[in-house]
Amino acid sequence: MMHEVILNTVPFSFRVTTNSTLVINNLQRVYGSANLNTAPTENDFAHYSVSLLLQRKVGRPWKQQARFKCDDLEPFLPMDADKSYAMLEWGLNWVIAAHEVSHVIVHAGVLAKDNKAILLPAHPGSGKSTTSCAFMKHGWRLLSDELALITPNTLTVTPFVRPVCLKNASVDIVSEWLPEQAKSDIAPNTHKGDVVHLAPTEISWREKGCTASLSAVVLPSYRADTYCEIQPLTHRQAFNQIYEHCFNIGILGAQGFSTLAGIADKVSAYHITFNEADEIVSFIEETLAIAT
Repeated sequence: MMHEVILNTVPFSFRVTTNSTLVINNLQRVYGSANLNTAPTENDFAHYSVSLLLQRKVGRPWKQQARFKCDDLEPFLPMDADKSYAMLEWGLNWVIAAHEVSHVIVHAGVLAKDNKAILLPAHPGSGKSTTSCAFMKHGWRLLSDELALITPNTLTVTPFVRPVCLKNASVDIVSEWLPEQAKSDIAPNTHKGDVVHLAPTEISWREKGCTASLSAVVLPSYRADTYCEIQPLTHRQAFNQIYEHCFNIGILGAQGFSTLAGIADKVSAYHITFNEADEIVSFIEETLAIAT
């Protein structure tokens, strides 16, 4: 059965067409009715149209595979059907990273408290998503787990609130921290391991239209044998790290460059090696003089 819904994720909306019950069920569970129009008309607006369709696998007709498309563009190779919801989430990330030019986009987590935002640019496996959830556990609101949308030549970050992508052991850890948050079904054996998408906290949804101002940059790096090691970064080091994780610097050119330079010059930056994410939260709240 074919389904069509509009997913409203400020500041973008997506018209999603799918024949996957797994996708529909997980959208409803993780986003909730407030963010999902399950009976859209052709006149209802959406910024992007995407599809996630299950098809019989060539050479193995008894097995279905998922294919993601935005208009006629297909950025990923097909995946097994049990990975279809994770594929949709990754596809939505790709759509914005590939098309959005009104913001400087950095691959990073962003969280805020008292209108003070922290930027968590990091490589896969660094513990970025787990760190984001540690901040949510302490009352910080999630602006994004993947895509920081920064207004050019400012420190202003626009929320793009969507689920947090958790991998492997972090799923059980975060489930203990945030037991009330809805979770997607497991997407097993992906290129990232076993993946679950966790719903943002209530305050994150409630303030999804509220911008925040960048106040710190933290490069988290998980290491089991290190409790909490904090290394301040120079302006140049901070710039290089943010630049490395910027998706659209090549398109925005000088405007993007000056935005990243402004962040590096005006905001304190740290590389923090840790095995207990709560220590990062404590350090940042003390540094930014945020009430706990």
